[in-house]
Amino acid sequence: MIVRLMGEGQLEVAEGDLAALNKLDGELEAAIESGDEEKFRTALHALLEQVRAVGKTLPAEDLAPSGLILPPADATMDEVRAMLGDAGLIPD
Repeated sequence: MIVRLMGEGQLEVAEGDLAALNKLDGELEAAIESGDEEKFRTALHALLEQVRAVGKTLPAEDLAPSGLILPPADATMDEVRAMLGDAGLIPD
C-alpha cells in the first residue's frame, strides 16, 4: 500500500505491516478522544515513525496514487480529528 506522509512524500508499506499501524492508529484515536495533547503528540509521532521504519521511500518523481494519507508531525489535534474517518486514519 502506498502511504503519503503529508509534507514528506510517499512510502510503500507491506500489507503485513498494516496491523501494527492500525494498533498505533487506535492509540492516536484514543488520545484525540481524551483530548490529551501530550498523548496525542506521542501517538502521532509513533505512528509516523513506524511508517517510516517499515516503509520503502518512493522516488519524488513517482506519482503513484496513495492508499492512505497521514498528517504531518506538526499537525494539530483538530486537523487530525478532521482527517479521521469511521475507521481512523488507517482502515482495518
